[in-house]
Amino acid sequence: MAPRKQSSFVQDASSSPGNEVPDPSKENGKKPNKSQQLKKVFKEYGAVAVGFHVGISLMSLGMFYLAVTSGVDMTALLFKLGFDEALVQSKLAAGTSTFVLAYAIHKLFAPVRISITLVSVPFLVRYFRRTGLFKPPTPNP
Repeated sequence: MAPRKQSSFVQDASSSPGNEVPDPSKENGKKPNKSQQLKKVFKEYGAVAVGFHVGISLMSLGMFYLAVTSGVDMTALLFKLGFDEALVQSKLAAGTSTFVLAYAIHKLFAPVRISITLVSVPFLVRYFRRTGLFKPPTPNP
């Protein structure tokens, strides 16, 4: 029999406060980084989380491509938003194609997209469960 893997604590209506299982990444006093949090959301909410994140990623890439092809000076805009000059210059090499430039800017905004996914997906799933589109979660044995 394989040893059981500890999972982070998720409280639902069927669990009581005494049944908390600690998250191993928080035992050292460290908060998990955004990619670890995103993996947890993908595992917990499955296709909804993946679909939502892919959707906002495609919209983000499309918006940045549209901005670059429209002639918006993205370098000046990124400096105004507070991005570090060395980071911007490393991502936006001179003479790159329109798509590569849009993709580089899209990658700079990855933390924003991840944060939106982390916040939005639990609300979406709760809403879908309330409206009856999704089944309620099964209680842990």
